[in-house]
Amino acid sequence: MTDTEKLNLYIKNSGLKLGYIAEYVGLSRAGLWKKIKNESSFNQYEIEKLCKLLNIKTLKEKETIFFAKM
Repeated sequence: MTDTEKLNLYIKNSGLKLGYIAEYVGLSRAGLWKKIKNESSFNQYEIEKLCKLLNIKTLKEKETIFFAKM
């Protein structure tokens, strides 16, 4: 499960628009939004692309965002 709050904070701090992020990851804007809201899951490729774009570097950061135990 994705920690929506933490991921949204990284997105906000990046200053990038959601449409640009979605295109970079290979999703539609609506598709990205569904994944952020946990209506569907990110795959490994999407997680790696997001981490690169949003400067999420450590394994701990990745785990707390994309594999949250809520």
